[in-house]
Amino acid sequence: MMGTHVDDATPAFVATRAEALRRLDAFLPRAGRAYAEARNTDGGPEAERSVSALSPYLRYRLLSEREVIAGALDRHGAEADKFVSEVLWRSYFKGCLELRPAIWARFLAERDAGRDAVRRSGGLARAVAAAEEGRTGIAGFDDWAQELAAFGYLHNHARMWFASIWIFTLRLPWALGADFFLRHLVDADPASNTLSWRWVAGLHTPGKTYLATPDNIARHTGGRFHPRGLATQATALVEAPLPAIRPLAPQPPVPPGRALLLLHPEDFGAERSIVPGVDVVGVLAATGGTDDWPWGAAARRFVESAAEDAAARAEGSQGGGADVTEGLGAEAVLAAAAAAGATTVVAPEAPVGPVSDALGDLAGPLTAAGMTLVRVRRPWDDALWRHATKGFFPFRERSRAVLGADGLGDG
Repeated sequence: MMGTHVDDATPAFVATRAEALRRLDAFLPRAGRAYAEARNTDGGPEAERSVSALSPYLRYRLLSEREVIAGALDRHGAEADKFVSEVLWRSYFKGCLELRPAIWARFLAERDAGRDAVRRSGGLARAVAAAEEGRTGIAGFDDWAQELAAFGYLHNHARMWFASIWIFTLRLPWALGADFFLRHLVDADPASNTLSWRWVAGLHTPGKTYLATPDNIARHTGGRFHPRGLATQATALVEAPLPAIRPLAPQPPVPPGRALLLLHPEDFGAERSIVPGVDVVGVLAATGGTDDWPWGAAARRFVESAAEDAAARAEGSQGGGADVTEGLGAEAVLAAAAAAGATTVVAPEAPVGPVSDALGDLAGPLTAAGMTLVRVRRPWDDALWRHATKGFFPFRERSRAVLGADGLGDG
């Protein structure tokens, strides 16, 4: 969603907070008017990026939304509004999924149904393979498919064009396209990815679609691509009504006692924002939520390195020992807690998705072993997610009060 110069952004993202801060510092001079004027331009992987490429660092919270927004506002004031809005889209999407978990369940069901259809239909299998491998003959689309596979990253505008062509020109199942992104993006995110594809398809805002056009693509790629044969209409996909919005669960108290801090890919920066007064005596950084997640090799490599970096930073800041474990298995968590002499496991809250599911699966075995698992929601998330009840622009207006509030710290 956001980017810096290609030499910094691709082909490899270095998964450390120090690198995240360096990239943020390099980008902030362009976070105002320059970003607003050029953010839709995609010059390709060999050109200077018009965006920040900070999304992998925000995705795994090596950077926090608040510090990125604060840096842009401090430097540019109101001229940073476009960039601030792009960062807030991430919080909005996470809040949407947290309040509407059925959306994630529907995506998984449609993805699995699409995979079954591919196995049954040779024609669909060939069409999906051609799209994923960049063999459709559509200018731009094929290049973006290959760029995604090579670098694990695409400009946000290219993601929108790609999704639109996948759905409306190639007429492929939207959930398989969303799955393709999740399997290749370094910043693969259940909320942002799923809801962005649904927005293009006309499901997020019912009836409102996004249509990629040859002229728009040509204009914003500097004439590199002017595809032929694109759909000229985008008829919105339809679905059964979603269940009612569920309220944001209240924040549970953290019991007194010695705690193991359990970091995970939804938040590798929680050592800077965990609730005050928690006696952290050990840190465990987990590299994933389930055996098959993160789905993609690029994201998995980033997460593994980020977990190592998070453990090293947390050990220095919390004073206890720190280790890294694969997945969120109960055996490893219980062993780390016992080694640290902890009676409580404290984890940053994970929004709806694989990590949240894994934390839910972890709670039972910990309780059986006499251990309490407490999921702590960041003040930022607690303040913003509850407002994702309608569209983004009402959410953006509500967020203005939060951005000006005291006491949110680095959360």
